[in-house]
Amino acid sequence: MTDREESGLDYRAIGLVSGIEIHQQLDSASKLFCGCPTVLREVGDSNLEFFRYLRPSRSELGEIDRAALEETLVSRKFIYKSYDTTCLVEADEEPPSVLNPEAVEIALIIARLLHMQIVDEVHTMRKTVIDGSNTSGFQRTAYVGSHGHVETSQGEVGIDILCLEEEAARIIDDRDDELVFSLDRLGIPLVEIGTAPDIVSPAHAREVAQILGMMLRSTGRVKRGLGTIRQDVNVSVAGGARVEVKGVQALNLIDRIVELEALRQVNLLKIRDQLKERGAQASDEPVDVTDIFRKSASRVIQGALKKEGVVLAARLRGFAGLIGQEVQPGRRLGTELSDRARRAGVGGIFHSDELPAYGITDEDLALVRDRLHASDEDGFIMVAAPGDRASKALLAALERAREALVGVPEETRRALPDGASEYMRPLPGSARMYPETDVPPVLVTGEMLERLKLPELFTDRAARFQEEHGLNPELARVMAASPNFQLFEELVKRYDLPAAVVVRTLETTPQELAHDGVPVGNLTDDHFSACLALLSQGKLAKEGIPEVLKVLAASPEMEAAAAAEQAGLAGVDRSQVETVVKSIVAQKEKLVRDRQERAIGPLMGLVMKELRGRADGALVSETLRREIQKLLQG
Repeated sequence: MTDREESGLDYRAIGLVSGIEIHQQLDSASKLFCGCPTVLREVGDSNLEFFRYLRPSRSELGEIDRAALEETLVSRKFIYKSYDTTCLVEADEEPPSVLNPEAVEIALIIARLLHMQIVDEVHTMRKTVIDGSNTSGFQRTAYVGSHGHVETSQGEVGIDILCLEEEAARIIDDRDDELVFSLDRLGIPLVEIGTAPDIVSPAHAREVAQILGMMLRSTGRVKRGLGTIRQDVNVSVAGGARVEVKGVQALNLIDRIVELEALRQVNLLKIRDQLKERGAQASDEPVDVTDIFRKSASRVIQGALKKEGVVLAARLRGFAGLIGQEVQPGRRLGTELSDRARRAGVGGIFHSDELPAYGITDEDLALVRDRLHASDEDGFIMVAAPGDRASKALLAALERAREALVGVPEETRRALPDGASEYMRPLPGSARMYPETDVPPVLVTGEMLERLKLPELFTDRAARFQEEHGLNPELARVMAASPNFQLFEELVKRYDLPAAVVVRTLETTPQELAHDGVPVGNLTDDHFSACLALLSQGKLAKEGIPEVLKVLAASPEMEAAAAAEQAGLAGVDRSQVETVVKSIVAQKEKLVRDRQERAIGPLMGLVMKELRGRADGALVSETLRREIQKLLQG
């Protein structure tokens, strides 16, 4: 691990400070505050639909959270689809039940694995969320522990907080002024784990995420699959600001996210310094320039005007050439201004560094500059949209321009597939949290903690598999992380077979068959056990196991021996192997004399093809070697 990554930044020199948050769904039988199952449904199964309009509320101190307040820039209707597996709790028509005891137990186990100080009582809080992802306008979260740590290659990384939370509803359709949510996911228990800002580089961030992910999966009590775990990354550099990048679902993207956010902040600081040198300013006064564009060839502008829209513009004194300056690959300062405008419900903005373009001519630009009293050193931005929306959008973009004069704004950003990010909302403040009065606290006793059964970590299990079963590091890692690890140990012990053969049968072979379209979901533990039993009895070669499993997947009720017969893989004895080997060696005598011992490779393929997986490869190799030596010595 080095201080420099692909971007060429020296992370120690720029003062990188980073931490990550992991949100992991728990595999409990029911949701956090009701008895509904934690299963996802097809949207077509929905049997009821209702809607809400959400507005921010004041905290107990009389404050409104700034992130919640910005959600009111656009009034949206939130539509919710419910199912026969959801209830009135998800619809916010019934008070929540007590905290799910199973979810509390899993959270306590995770806290113990992370060496955390666990609270004496688990209290539930409400966190204001009015983006529609919760019908109530808040998310329930319970504080479980703090002051933990994990060991990494760069030293100890602190774990500041662990909370038990309810999962949000999932978006299934975005209709601009309406958002459609599915309630099947709302209320699934999850843990939120937040590290201290001890991460020193992008590669270190990825390492920490891998360690935390390994610990969570080691419990065997967390959900697996796309969308069941999400990572948020907090990043700042010296002179910058804390920025949270949310929604990183791919582990291999975390280092890129940290790298590109650090690069963005460094570039924004450079732009700030240039703006200061120029004495730059951002105008407060949007100017109506609609008349200039009445006959414009711009499709965007004409589309807005046909909807009785307006074109508003504002001068950015001293910004010329800097609005188009890149801050992340493919994203510029102008993109950041446009992100803010889009929050007000417009498609984006025009800025002077990208014009003429989009049907806007040099003549149009000259008229706009004249109207704004803008010099060649000045930039400007424009919005074309219905009047009220255009005004809100331009003011939001101007606010972002003023922030560019200061440096890096604190904000929450959305991770993009390439590792860059886009603006979501301001960082939330303390005003978003307040007590949940409907859920009683859970007393955490010493007896409760003593009853917890801590799992064997994957890393420890892999080391044990190497030592006890002679697996190489890669196979040991694969088997240790597999849900089949207990079956593996049982089968190795039962049949006294090479451990590597059992790993390939349980892990590699099903993956290869699935890739070929074989319905491996039909295979059970008994099918794998029966194939390995045939192998241990000499009635099937290990090379034949894939073909037998293929037959069993198509006909799960069939016995393994019958499947081997159907596949033409009934075992052959030593004498039959010798007969086939002698015949092949005789046919390829010239090859044997020319290549001698090196002829074993090509002849091996011919013999195995003839025997079609009915003989063990080790027996075939041994027999071939012996027959080749006889021929060469004869």
